Amino acid sequence: MTSRGQGLTLQLFFFILLPLVIVLFCILYWSLTLHQQAMRNLVGERDARAVKAVSAAISEQLLHRSAAIRGLAFHAAEAASPEQALANYNFILNDFDGGLALLKDNKVIAASSNWKNRSIASEILMEDGNPLMIVTAANGGITAVGAFSPSHLIARALADAFPSTSESFTVIIDQDRRVLYQSGKTPTELMQHAGIREALRGESGSIYLSTSDGEHVVAYSPIAPTGWALMIEEPWEAVDNPLLRTTQAAPLILIPILLFAVVALGFGIRQIVQPLQLLEKQAAELGWGNFEAIEKPVGGIAEIHHLQAQLILMAQKVKAAQKNLRGYVNMITAGQEDERRRLARELHDDAVQSLIALDQRTQLAQLAAKNGSPELITRLSEIRSMTTSLMDEVRRVIRALRPIYLEDLGLLPAIEMLARDLEKTAKVQTKFAVEGQARRLTSAQEIAIYRILQEALNNIARSAQAQQANVKVSFSESEFVMRIEDDGKGFVAPERVSDLVASGHYGLMGMQERAELIGARLAIRSAPGAGTTIEVRLPL
Repeated sequence: MTSRGQGLTLQLFFFILLPLVIVLFCILYWSLTLHQQAMRNLVGERDARAVKAVSAAISEQLLHRSAAIRGLAFHAAEAASPEQALANYNFILNDFDGGLALLKDNKVIAASSNWKNRSIASEILMEDGNPLMIVTAANGGITAVGAFSPSHLIARALADAFPSTSESFTVIIDQDRRVLYQSGKTPTELMQHAGIREALRGESGSIYLSTSDGEHVVAYSPIAPTGWALMIEEPWEAVDNPLLRTTQAAPLILIPILLFAVVALGFGIRQIVQPLQLLEKQAAELGWGNFEAIEKPVGGIAEIHHLQAQLILMAQKVKAAQKNLRGYVNMITAGQEDERRRLARELHDDAVQSLIALDQRTQLAQLAAKNGSPELITRLSEIRSMTTSLMDEVRRVIRALRPIYLEDLGLLPAIEMLARDLEKTAKVQTKFAVEGQARRLTSAQEIAIYRILQEALNNIARSAQAQQANVKVSFSESEFVMRIEDDGKGFVAPERVSDLVASGHYGLMGMQERAELIGARLAIRSAPGAGTTIEVRLPL
C-alpha cells in the first residue's frame, strides 16, 4: 500500500518534474552558452574593428602632421624671414607639443618658444623617459622640423575609438621594439605576447587567449606610415554592455516556470497523492472489516471526496448485508443446535433405552441358558458385547450432538472431555491447561467456543498427522483466550480465513463464522512441516 502510494509520488517526480527540470536546465545552458558565444564573437569583432579604427586615426594624424611640416618648409622658403614663417604657422603648434624649428645647414635659424636643443638624427627621441617623435621636411635649403609626443596623439585616438576599461591593456611598439604607449597592466614578456609579432609583420586581426583570470580577446593591427604595432587586450566577459547583460539574463525567466511546476507538483501531492494514500489505507482497513475507518475525511480535491462518499455508501451496504447474513447464519446455527438437541434427546430416550432393555434381556437369557449348550452361551455373550459397544457409540454421538457436560458442568469440563476423546480415538497425546480465574460465559459464547474446539480437534484427528496436541485456556479480567496447537504437517495459511473456502477448508471457515457471531477474533498460524496454531480471543 505504502509502496504504491510512494510509487505515484515517484512517478510524478520522474515523469513530470524531473524531465521538466532537465529540459529547462538544458534550455538555460544552451541559451547561456549560445549567448556567451555570441558575446565572445561580438567582442572579438568589436576589438578587431576598434584597433583598425585607432590605427587609421593615428595614421591620419601622422600624415596630417607630416603634411603640416612640409607646408611649413615650403612657406619658409618663400617667406620674408624664418621668424615670419613660424609666426604664420602658429596654428599647428597644438599638434606639435614638442615645438617647431627651421634649420639651415643643420643649424637652428628660427624656433618656437617650446623648442629645445635636441638632436634630430632619429625619428624617435627619448626625453625624460618619454618618447618624442621628430617630423622633418626640406625645401630650398631650409628644413622644417616638428616634435610631438606620440603618447598624447595615441591617447586621443584611443579615447575616440576604443572605450578603455580597468581590465583592458593597450600597447604601441615601434620597429625598434620601443614602447611608445601603454595603458593598463603590462604583461610579462611583452615582446613575446600574442599579437605583437603579428602586428609588426603587418598583420591585423583578433585571437582569444586563455589566462588565469578567464579568456581574453587580443586585437592587433599595424600603423601603416610608421610600421608600429598596436595591440589591445581585454577579458571579453568584462565588456560592460547593459543590453547584452540584460539579454543574457533573459533565459532566467524559465526559473519562475520551474518554481511554478514545483508548486503545481506540491499541490498535486498534497491534494491528490496524499489523500489517495490515506484513502487506500482506509480501504485496506475496510477490507479487513473495519467499516468505520473509511468514514474519516481524507481531504483533497472534489473527485476524491466523491470517491470516498461512494466507498462509504458501499461500506454501509456491505455492513448491512453482512449484518443480515450474520443474523441468517445465527438463525441457522441456532436451528442446527436445536436439531442436534432433538436428535440427541430422541437417541437418548429411544435408542439408548432400547439398547439398555436389550442388554437386560440378554443377561436374563444368559441366566436361563446357564446350564444349556456352550455355543448358545457364547452367542449370547457376543450379543451382549455388541450391545454394550453400540450403547457407547450412541452415547458418543449424543455427546457430539448435545454436549451434556457443557450444559451441566460448564465449558472447561466439556473442553477436557473433548481433549480426552481425541487422545482416546485418534491416539494423539493431548494436554489441557487452564490459566487465570475460570468463570462461566454466556450460553451462546460457550457453545460457539465448544464447536470451534470440536472442529479443530476433528481436523487434528483427520488430517494433521500429529503426535501431540495442546489445548490451553486463559482467563483475564478483559479477555478469554483459547489456543490449540499441534505438531502436525501444517499447511500454507492464507492472509484471510475467508480465502480458505477456495481450497475446500469449510470447517475452518465455519470456525471463523462462529467466532464472529460472538464477537471473537480467530487467528490461524501454520506452515508446511511446522504444525498449526489456532487462537480464539473473546473480549469479556
